[in-house]
Amino acid sequence: MRFQWKRGLAALLALLLLSLTACQSSGDSENPYRGRTLPVLMYHHVVEDGQACNDMTVTVSRLREDLQWLEDNGYTTVLPRELAAGEPLPEKPVLITFDDGYRSNYTLAFPVFQEFEAKVVISVIVYMPDNAASDFITWAMCREMMDSGLIEIGSHSYFLHNLGERGGSFDPEGVNGIQREPAETDGEFQTRVLDDIQKSYDLIAEKLEAPPTFFAYPFGLTEPDADGLIRELFPVTAVTLPKTADLSGGLYDLPRYTVTMNKTPENILNPPLKTVVKARIKEFLGL
Repeated sequence: MRFQWKRGLAALLALLLLSLTACQSSGDSENPYRGRTLPVLMYHHVVEDGQACNDMTVTVSRLREDLQWLEDNGYTTVLPRELAAGEPLPEKPVLITFDDGYRSNYTLAFPVFQEFEAKVVISVIVYMPDNAASDFITWAMCREMMDSGLIEIGSHSYFLHNLGERGGSFDPEGVNGIQREPAETDGEFQTRVLDDIQKSYDLIAEKLEAPPTFFAYPFGLTEPDADGLIRELFPVTAVTLPKTADLSGGLYDLPRYTVTMNKTPENILNPPLKTVVKARIKEFLGL
């Protein structure tokens, strides 16, 4: 009797295992990008040649050199809306993102994008075009760039990029972006964060007559209590993490490489062997 009971239990476990395997296979088959990877590059501000740069800026010439290197090495730019639609990926895809929506994205970078026919998503701090901030792109500029077919406009929140007293800067000792305050009630979080994200989505959809598909987390920081709304609104999201995105896991929280004057697409996507070895050792050690 005990032997039969064990056989029955073993059969049941085997059946459950087969069922789980079938479910996993079914879920994987619904992902058109299973087994594919996608490097995501993050820029912010572009300045004229000869101007001083920091980790948020590159010169026009460097941007042109970056796009030339990508083209020469067989990379093809893609847009979040293409990913969301499940369109086939080119052999070597790359997603280029610009955060904040600086005016230079239109005056300096857009002509370079047109020169290379490069597709780019610009995630705007929606408060800026909504209030005609002089250093940021306007809704009219957004529409013009979108009409080219090269540019997609994403959300970088409405006001949650530490605007106000912090002037948009990261606070290493405080709560940043969409992060929840320690003592914040559900109602307060709804008003401060969730309503802000919804407002950014609604205004982009209204002003540009197209709902955004992409959300770039302010400062690259996620918040579990906002995940539900963000994933309901945006089919593609991105954080800040220097690694290549594995699309087998879906289109949420895609990691991005920060591009600077010292960190070019070439040394990010084609690093020296010693850099690769160091990265693998750190990954193995969990650092």
